Amino acid sequence: MNISEIKTVEHDVIVLGAGGAGLRAAIECSMQGLSTGLVCKSLLGKAHTVMAEGGVAASLGNVDDRDHWKVHFRDTMRGGKFLNNWRMAELHAREAPERVRELEEWGAVFDRTKKGLINQRNFGGHRYPRLAHVGDRTGLEIIRTLQDHGIHQGIDIYMECTGLDLIKDGDSISGMVGMWRDSGEFIIFKCNAVILATGGGGKAWKITSNSWEYTGDGYGMAYDAGAELMDMEFTQFHPTGMVWPPSVRGTLVTEGVRGEGGILVNSENKRFMYDNIPNRFAAETADTEEEADRWLAGDKDARRPPELLTRDVVARAIRKEVKAGRGSPHGGAFLDIANRRNAEDIKRKLPSMYHQFNVLAELDITKESMEVGPTLHYFMGGVKVDADTQMTKVPGLFACGECAAGVHGANRLGGNSLSDLLVCGKLAGSGAVNYIKSLKNKKTLNNVVVEKAIRTATDILNRESGENPYLIHEELQDLMQDNVGIVRTDELLSKGIDGLSSLWEKFKNVKADGACQFNPGWHQAISLRNLLVTAESVARAARMREESRGAHTRVDFEGESDEWLKYNVVISKSDDGKMIAQKTLREEPDPELKRIAELSIDELEKEVSLEGNTK
Repeated sequence: MNISEIKTVEHDVIVLGAGGAGLRAAIECSMQGLSTGLVCKSLLGKAHTVMAEGGVAASLGNVDDRDHWKVHFRDTMRGGKFLNNWRMAELHAREAPERVRELEEWGAVFDRTKKGLINQRNFGGHRYPRLAHVGDRTGLEIIRTLQDHGIHQGIDIYMECTGLDLIKDGDSISGMVGMWRDSGEFIIFKCNAVILATGGGGKAWKITSNSWEYTGDGYGMAYDAGAELMDMEFTQFHPTGMVWPPSVRGTLVTEGVRGEGGILVNSENKRFMYDNIPNRFAAETADTEEEADRWLAGDKDARRPPELLTRDVVARAIRKEVKAGRGSPHGGAFLDIANRRNAEDIKRKLPSMYHQFNVLAELDITKESMEVGPTLHYFMGGVKVDADTQMTKVPGLFACGECAAGVHGANRLGGNSLSDLLVCGKLAGSGAVNYIKSLKNKKTLNNVVVEKAIRTATDILNRESGENPYLIHEELQDLMQDNVGIVRTDELLSKGIDGLSSLWEKFKNVKADGACQFNPGWHQAISLRNLLVTAESVARAARMREESRGAHTRVDFEGESDEWLKYNVVISKSDDGKMIAQKTLREEPDPELKRIAELSIDELEKEVSLEGNTK
């Protein structure tokens, strides 16, 4: 193999992934003078971030002036069942308002209050109306704004290019091997740092809200490069994915529907969430429909409705109703906003929801209830990073957004993902800048690693016979759906891990027919490694954590364990290539942060009222 014949481009930093986190990281790098390459395996503007509909969480205090970063931090810690990285949760809550105002300065057009301020809506787990939004297409507006701003920063963009493997010079990052999806030709990126912003790995499950890009690329590439994965057992099943009709199965129904007054009822037309309020949230949750209605109408003395409890709570409640025989005809529950709001309000507040289901499902949400149920939606876990820099244990390798672990703990609050990608995207960019400036010498490419990456990819095409990549993927999705789903046991997880071992053996002999040009079967085969790393890390971490916490439910270990609160589960690759799961002691929190998180809401509201809203 003649490496010199393969196109090589050189940048200071390569950002892999052009969603919100990747764009914000690339902007930061470029603004601070780095030569920046942005690589995405789809077209620019088609990142999964556009699917985030409800809003971006930030304590602006525009609708309720009692909001404050400390309250947002407390909500995030409580939603994450106190397993969050304390420092990351603090940085996220503190910096989110500035990042949202920054977007506004760059041209984002948010919905406005009557006073002309950025409007904010209610969302599950948030004490106050906190989500700055653009109808129900907030993610699209964020991507549009970041792209429009970013293209003027001198960023070089490589679209429809798949990242294959990271290259190291000794222990440090020195580049990445990529492949053009249309031609099948390879490209070598020489750089001193790589920022992974590849999102999650939901396509390892059968029922998911995730798009085709979400194949765990960042997890697999980081793991193979020697980085650690953390908290992978915490996979969020969004409670309101469509279960019927089949044309929209798994498609997300934004939490904004419930934030605008939508309610969940079972087959008996009972509003069942009042029977599923955990003790931890009882003091802050309405226990009557009358009080919930007052809260939605803006009564500051009322408590929020139970439909806006955290996603793990709502998902388990729906599953409970289905298991008890009170589910909808197709195994979910009914989400009703048609009888709660007039048609014009729904079309104005939720235009994308209205249009999407009208076109794709012939369902008019202004007239009919939706059949919804849990759908694999988000990874709270991911690549383990430093809170302030977002760098992994591999020098020069960074991760941010859904690809990284820490901010959300055991369960993410809705809207926190969009503020996470803005805050941590900037932190990753700044971290990369400072790291590169500290280097005395540029890193060199290891041609042996480059050749191995290319040969591994081309072997898939050159085998005379082998396993079908589509069938392996289908088997993987069924296995994860059945054994590593919303409810877990040791027996199921063991069965899942055994099944994954068999799939790894099949993967070693995977075969794609055809040539390298325009070959989706080849692309599918290449993605399988990362999907299998993702799936196995989730299964092994879930089996190790013997408790139920947040999005991780073990029916053989019901309830939260104080002992397990001391630990994260960390995944790494051993010298002999085996995956290792280890209990790792968490760092002790800053005493002040711990004090804030444990205050009662009344005490905290009194405290921040004396300080004034930090804007």
